[in-house]
Amino acid sequence: MTTTPTRDQGHEVPIHGEINIISGGLSGGECTTSQSRKYARGVMAGEAQESDQNPKPDLIFTKADLQDVIPHDNDPVVISVVTVGRKVHHVLVDQGSSADVMFWSTFNKLQLSPDQLRPYDGCLYGFVGDRVEVPGHLELRTTFTDCTTSYIVNISYLVVNAPSTYNILLGRPVLNRIGAIASSRYMKMKLPSLEGTMITTKSDQKEAKRCYKNNLKTKKGVYTITTQPPRE
Repeated sequence: MTTTPTRDQGHEVPIHGEINIISGGLSGGECTTSQSRKYARGVMAGEAQESDQNPKPDLIFTKADLQDVIPHDNDPVVISVVTVGRKVHHVLVDQGSSADVMFWSTFNKLQLSPDQLRPYDGCLYGFVGDRVEVPGHLELRTTFTDCTTSYIVNISYLVVNAPSTYNILLGRPVLNRIGAIASSRYMKMKLPSLEGTMITTKSDQKEAKRCYKNNLKTKKGVYTITTQPPRE
């Protein structure tokens, strides 16, 4: 870190130093040397594998994407996916979630058997600190489509026994894996297809508003994985 004060262009106040990286944390897995090396090797292997594949399209949002968007203040991105031969609506795209979640009511509606669940040893906590029951997790083939092109991926869902107006919550694990980018301004999610084209899934704004308002009224929440309950 530099300590000599400098004057950067566009800043009237002198800059006294630079912070290049933040060390530590859990973004790269566990805090052990072996886990850090394993994570680094995985990143390098992923970059090499991606460079060998067909070039992916640039995922950009333009003014044309706003033409069918109703002006809004804070609507979430809510899409539909296909899994187990059924089209599932009310799927919340949440980049702040560290897990892909399927709620127990959806699990039952898909007529899945509890015998398909594998045990999960972690803990799931809501934003208010309440512990959520996790019967287990399972992997399901899930399809994203814009009625022209489709992308099929296996998603490991944590099945949680908690009330929610959403059926599924898509978090960072699958969004990063398929290279998807969601925009609440443009009310769309875009991802590259295997053929090198771009898939655009539109958010249902009416359903997004309804789910969001119902969550506020009934205090039904969205959950995130933590190793310890949040501090009071």
